Amino acid sequence: MAPDGESGAPYARIAAELRRQIITGAIGAGERVPSTRQIMRDHGVAMATASRVLALLRQEGLVEAVPGVGTVVSGRSVDPGRPRRAGRHAPAAAAQAGERVPGRPDAEVFLDRVVRRAIEIADAEGMPAATMRRIATDLAVPTVSVHHRVRGREHLVTLMADTVFAGYPVPLRPPAGWRAQLEMLCRTQWAMYRRHPWLAHVVSLTRPLFAPNAMAHTEWAMRAVAGRGLDATTLVHVAAMVGNFVRGTAVNLDREADAVQDTGLTDDEWMHAQRESLAAVLRTGAFPILAGITTRPDVDLNIDTLFEFGLARTLDGISALLDEHAR
Repeated sequence: MAPDGESGAPYARIAAELRRQIITGAIGAGERVPSTRQIMRDHGVAMATASRVLALLRQEGLVEAVPGVGTVVSGRSVDPGRPRRAGRHAPAAAAQAGERVPGRPDAEVFLDRVVRRAIEIADAEGMPAATMRRIATDLAVPTVSVHHRVRGREHLVTLMADTVFAGYPVPLRPPAGWRAQLEMLCRTQWAMYRRHPWLAHVVSLTRPLFAPNAMAHTEWAMRAVAGRGLDATTLVHVAAMVGNFVRGTAVNLDREADAVQDTGLTDDEWMHAQRESLAAVLRTGAFPILAGITTRPDVDLNIDTLFEFGLARTLDGISALLDEHAR
C-alpha cells in the first residue's frame, strides 16, 4: 500500500486501480500490465510517476518483470484457479472495444482507424510493434485490407506522425514576442513527445516527413523570428535547431521506457543497483569533478531538468543571434 500521506498522490491512485484489476482477475496471472508508456499516455503523468506505479506493484509482489516481455502479473498475486482472460490485444477484445471493421467501410474512415490503432500500439509497446499484421489482427481484418490503404511502412509512419502533430496544433493567436512563441512551441512539442515517445525516432532533419501538421510547426518557428534581419539560410537553421533540440532530448524518453520495461527497474533503482560499480570507478581518482558532484544531494539531473536547461540556453543563443543582426 502507499505510505501514509501519499494515498492521494497520482502514482498511488494509478497503482490502486491496477491493484484492483489484478486482485479481481481483470488482468490475469502472466498477463502484461500497462507499460510505462501506456500509463503516461492514459493518465497524463511523467515517466517518473509511471515508473513509480510499477515499482510499487513490484514491491507488493503483484507484478514481476520478464526480460523481453515486460511487466506481468505475478502468478502468486491472484487465485491460481481463476480462469485467465484473453490478452488486451486479442481480436475479440478489439471487437468488444468497437474496433472491428465490418463489411466494406468507407476508405477514409478505415484508414483513420488503421493509423490510430498503429499509434496506440506504438504508444504502448514501441514503434517496432506497430506492424501491418499486428494492426490488422487488432482490427480483426485481413492484413491485405491494411496493405490496400497503406503504401508501405514509410507511408504509415508519415500518417502516424501527421496525426499526432494534428493533436498538438500551433495556436492561431501567438503570444507576444519571439521568445514566448518559440518557448510555447518547444513546450508543445515536449508534451507531444512525452505522450508519444516513439515519435522522436521517426522525425528526421535529413529526411523530413512531408506531413502538413508537422510542417506547420516549422512554419511557426520561422515566423516567430522572421523579419529580424536573418537571411534565409539562418532562418531555416534556427527553426531546425529549435525542433531538433526538443526531438534530440526526447529520444531518451523511448529508451527510458524500454529500459524500465526490459529490466523492471526505474532509473533511480537502476542507479542504486549500480552504485558499487560507480564507486569503484570514481575511487580511481581519474574523475575528481564528477566524483564531487555525484556525492552532492543538491545536484539533480533528469530528463526534465535537461529539457528546461537546454530550452533556456537555446533561446538565449537565439537572442544573442538576433541582437547581432539588429546591430
